[in-house]
Amino acid sequence: MEFEDHYRQPQRPKFDCLLFDLDDTLYPYSSGIAAACTKNIQDYMVEKLGIEESKILELSNLLYKNYGTTMAGLRAVGYEFDYDDYHSFVHGRLPYEKIKPDPVFRSILLSLPIRKLIFTNADKVHAIKALKRLGLEDCFEGIICFETLNQPFSPTENSKEIQNIFDIVGHFARPEPGVELPKTPVLCKPSIEAMEYALKIANINPQRTIFFEDSTRNILAGKQVGLQTVLVGKSHRSQGADYALESLHNIREALPELWSEAEQRRAVQYHSGKVALETSVSA
Repeated sequence: MEFEDHYRQPQRPKFDCLLFDLDDTLYPYSSGIAAACTKNIQDYMVEKLGIEESKILELSNLLYKNYGTTMAGLRAVGYEFDYDDYHSFVHGRLPYEKIKPDPVFRSILLSLPIRKLIFTNADKVHAIKALKRLGLEDCFEGIICFETLNQPFSPTENSKEIQNIFDIVGHFARPEPGVELPKTPVLCKPSIEAMEYALKIANINPQRTIFFEDSTRNILAGKQVGLQTVLVGKSHRSQGADYALESLHNIREALPELWSEAEQRRAVQYHSGKVALETSVSA
């Protein structure tokens, strides 16, 4: 009996990774960043793509609804533009000063000896700026972002001249049998393909990962690929959400098992004589 007790190993923790969305999850929607970003996207559509201003609202809503992001939708229907130019225009003029440092959440993150990653549809430059404003730039192992999932793209002059634009507004106003929406070359949430690719690149086991996200459709996609899901910024769970948190500051009250598992993890490392190694994620 004493022999068995001596070599009995502590139970393996249930979770080994926390996966966080960035915008409107790590900082509140009320910051105004989302509204400013929407305005910049619409300005880009008018100034850079030559789309009539009167058509912008309906068009951007349809693209976002059907493709996950307006950018993915624009590429799907035939617009060609440089990805870096788009991100520079849309994010480069954001009022980052509205994102305030969050020492409370920083303390929470640092108290959890578990792998932590960012998963955002935004580009890496934006992600780093936002994390620095929050004071969280050193709290995450890596960032899964636009560049992680997508190759660079810049159209040639010839391709700009022969763009064939699919009329998505007309498609929904006057549906024709057999006519399907074109596919987008852009990988982004909530695409299941994008979710699975991100998990593969970062070597994440979805069954042992908790996904924090403010978007209900991204939450549903996360659940479909096997993640445990936490809807952030809401008091009630949506379809696919295992938990709902009005604020990430309440994470300890909602998920106390993370801290009990942290103790288990320390025990496992003590008994094995090993320290868990982190794997970097490069965009």
